[in-house]
Amino acid sequence: MFSLFKKEIAGFFSTLTGYIAIIVFLLATGLFMWVIPGENNVLDKGYSDLESFFVLAPWIFMFLIPAITMRLFADEKKSGTIELLLTRPISDQSIVLSKYFAALTIVAIAIIPTFSYFISIYLLGNPAGNIDMGGTWGSFLGLFFLAAVYVSLGIFCSSLTDNTIVAFILSLVVVFVFFYGFDAASTLVSFKKAEYILQELSIYKHYRSMSRGVIDTRDLVYFIAAMVLFISLTKIKLQSRRW
Repeated sequence: MFSLFKKEIAGFFSTLTGYIAIIVFLLATGLFMWVIPGENNVLDKGYSDLESFFVLAPWIFMFLIPAITMRLFADEKKSGTIELLLTRPISDQSIVLSKYFAALTIVAIAIIPTFSYFISIYLLGNPAGNIDMGGTWGSFLGLFFLAAVYVSLGIFCSSLTDNTIVAFILSLVVVFVFFYGFDAASTLVSFKKAEYILQELSIYKHYRSMSRGVIDTRDLVYFIAAMVLFISLTKIKLQSRRW
């Protein structure tokens, strides 16, 4: 499993995929937060918080993570190497997890440099350190879990097709529905139970909850259950080639 994980990481950085994903994420968030005037610009707002970053990041990841995951299985199917991979002495679960953790590692590498945003705002506060520490670290944790679910959705969509463009578009649509679609739909229904169910299915609702700095077990259960569900579905789809 570890050898396949290393192979996938090397694959990301042997092409421009890994570099572009990291650079685009940092460039986009950096420009909106520090350069482009507007409500997302920290200097224009005058508040020592990272709210702008945590609002922008899920939307940017909505495009970048499908771009990272689209080739994981689709390329293998198109080139025919998936058959060779399935004959190796490694379980289907290990194959899926290797690809999943490789993609998640790329996303984590993109998030780590953004801690510099926290340091900058920490020092710019008046007085220095005037920042909601609980909310900030809760938001970073929530962002990581959000990215982890995005990756699980992305690899599942990649396993459904041998066309990387189709995998990208499908991942983008599914991620949008889970992040914003369910939450938006909950405002349109008149039944309280249906509204509650739709909100509970929404990534946005649980992400926003963790951003308050209070780690609720219900939010953790949601993120973990979503990851396990889509990783399991990917494994089932991979096994279906042998039926």
